[in-house]
Amino acid sequence: MKDNCEFVAYPSRWRIALLILVALGFVLMGVWAVGAFGPPPVSDRASPAVSKAIGWVGITFFGCCGLALIKAFFDKRERLRINSSGVHWNAWSEEMIPWSEISDITTWQYKFQKMIVLHLRDASRFPSASPLAKLSGASRALTGGDIAITLSGTDRSYHEAMEAISRFR
Repeated sequence: MKDNCEFVAYPSRWRIALLILVALGFVLMGVWAVGAFGPPPVSDRASPAVSKAIGWVGITFFGCCGLALIKAFFDKRERLRINSSGVHWNAWSEEMIPWSEISDITTWQYKFQKMIVLHLRDASRFPSASPLAKLSGASRALTGGDIAITLSGTDRSYHEAMEAISRFR
């Protein structure tokens, strides 16, 4: 990272392509679970109806994820900007969140996925203009913060973003 330059993360096409393949794999597992390739799998723990329901949930969820990833694959706009003014994550909104409005920054991790979590002084001042707004309550319950930022599918890393936060905050 350059000295005192702002941090900018752009989409990484090869990383997004890998995520699309993972989503496709889960869709295919869902298709298998509903019996599209022959008899559905049998489990001692779940009835065939439950297996089919899980398959349809997987098809729906990972199919939607795959479609969103395909859209992201062709989007060349910056994803995250961190500078002396604050943080701008375009998956949340088009508005820069100034440092003065960020009361705390924590991290949340699940397995290998790390997220930067912004805690805002007044979250209602920075509403999301994206589909993430519908998931903000679940995200808040899961991470304990207002905005969870992932660098999956970008050309920069979690550690680089945290270095920028330390430098500019």
